[in-house]
Amino acid sequence: MNNGKIYVVGIGPGNMQDISIRAYNVLKNINVIAGYTTYVDLVKDEFPDKEFLVSGMKREIERCREVLEVAKTGKDVALISSGDAGIYGMAGIMLEVAMGSGIEVEVVPGITSTIAGAALVGAPLMHDQAIISLSDLLTDWEVIKKRIDCASQGDFAISIYNPKSKGRTEQIVEAREIMLKHKLPTTPVALLRHIGRKEENYTLTTLEDFLNFEIDMFTIVLVGNSNTYVKDGKMITPRGYEKKVTGKNSKRLERRI
Repeated sequence: MNNGKIYVVGIGPGNMQDISIRAYNVLKNINVIAGYTTYVDLVKDEFPDKEFLVSGMKREIERCREVLEVAKTGKDVALISSGDAGIYGMAGIMLEVAMGSGIEVEVVPGITSTIAGAALVGAPLMHDQAIISLSDLLTDWEVIKKRIDCASQGDFAISIYNPKSKGRTEQIVEAREIMLKHKLPTTPVALLRHIGRKEENYTLTTLEDFLNFEIDMFTIVLVGNSNTYVKDGKMITPRGYEKKVTGKNSKRLERRI
């Protein structure tokens, strides 16, 4: 019997409109869909004829081992992650678990919540950027603090994942204090909540004031750089094109626009 194939699929932020055609076709054509309960709930109505392998949080390694065993029976299986499977998703651990097994693993990219949320509020990620998770379950807090400090000092726009939970409330406060060492209090901040889902909403505020608003594990805190501004309800980080446009080049740009 031939082995099946494993696809690690980023399903996007949470709706069928933002899933890629490639990811959709993979889910349509495989035998089994595996994933964390919340993510499976996002796709099961669209693919009701599939076999589902569902598990809870903190079972990532076990989930990958179960997927590997399914593939050994000859079935093609998709291990799904929200957003992109290679950004805080399942791609890395699935590749590691499958090493030496002889079973093929293909990673299928998806739209991250940061990218979808940035589009919702304007264009805040037009320049260099960093993505940092405040969860210290897998990364030491001192390491996370250093990354926040370096990204802030380097004037990166910063997307903060996992900013706050019921049992972890002080990290976002400390992260703000670190960022304020290098960023102005007036730096624009977007609080992106439940991106891509029915409850989707956002708040535009500042680095000084953003802690006054609701923040939880379904929030991404997007902090601008020194050039980011808000105008007409849109958060924009200039790429710098206007600095390169003079004389004839300016006229050419105007014609393109």
